[in-house]
Amino acid sequence: MGPMRAFILGLMSTAALCCGAAQAQQKTLYVAAYGGSFEQTMRKEIIPAFEQKHGVKVEYVAGNSTDNLAKLQAQRGNQQIDVVILDDGPMYQAVALGFCADLAKAPVYDELYDLARIPSGKAVNVGAVGTGFVYNKKMFEENGWPAPASWNDIKDPKYKKKLVIPPINNSYGLHALVMMARLNGGGEKNIEPGFKEFAGTINPNVLAYEPSPGKMTELFQSGQAAIAVWGSGRAKALADTGFPAAFVYPKEGGILLASAACPIAGSKNAAEAQQFVQHMLMPDAQTSLAVSAGFGPVNKTVTLPTEKQAGIPYGPEQIAKLMVVDWDTINANREAWNKRWTREIER
Repeated sequence: MGPMRAFILGLMSTAALCCGAAQAQQKTLYVAAYGGSFEQTMRKEIIPAFEQKHGVKVEYVAGNSTDNLAKLQAQRGNQQIDVVILDDGPMYQAVALGFCADLAKAPVYDELYDLARIPSGKAVNVGAVGTGFVYNKKMFEENGWPAPASWNDIKDPKYKKKLVIPPINNSYGLHALVMMARLNGGGEKNIEPGFKEFAGTINPNVLAYEPSPGKMTELFQSGQAAIAVWGSGRAKALADTGFPAAFVYPKEGGILLASAACPIAGSKNAAEAQQFVQHMLMPDAQTSLAVSAGFGPVNKTVTLPTEKQAGIPYGPEQIAKLMVVDWDTINANREAWNKRWTREIER
């Protein structure tokens, strides 16, 4: 073989080496999850470590839970998404619709609180927020009102046109409806008492059924809202602006609003999808989700410094205050409830 030919062959083999390695690294994992502060935390703090460890490129598909569930439905049979992160309610739907693969066994699953487990074993809660009351501490002090203590307090006439609740197509509003049913002899399987309470005693107190976090914040800042049924994470964000917002779980219990992850069934990157879900549960990622995105850690081994614990469910005592709703029953009835709500309550 002449020197020139040897040189060319040498070049070719180097090219094959370089490009083979590049191709091996170019595996792309598509992760669909929320926008906002969650997306920033994922992009800055959680995804880079995963990419480095596994030699995978992660593409982030931002959208709210409803949008991302709709994407899964549109791509049925040819999924472009490998991992999806949704609110717990939509995640139970995703599981029921067959979009989620079984979670592979891994040691990290033994480190989680019970409330992280989703019965199907096809998805897992990766972060916890609690639904309770957010209130204007200054306004309460000026009026000599005690802090709200029970779910029944939202019926108190002193809150006339000062109470804000998201509508029931939003988890916070739905939680309020379920609690009103539960406290009056019903529950998820008998929602009637909940509707009755809203129509009769709660409606006169409601200033607005407001779904938008931005508008909710404005209603507090303009002094129109005194109290709202809202999440611990939202309360923290409001307090961080310097507003005198306080948050409390009602004595009957707050309600878990979780963020859940599942590996998509039929994913072309099944192994990496499983690894990514596990990565979300590791102490480092859990700490980032807590500190930067306001989600309480579901991994029991996570230790947060005292100043980082405010405003999120943290530790066994607080996690124990959160109740879990029956999402399968809710999802089966939700459309009918939403229609009834528009007809009878939010006219």
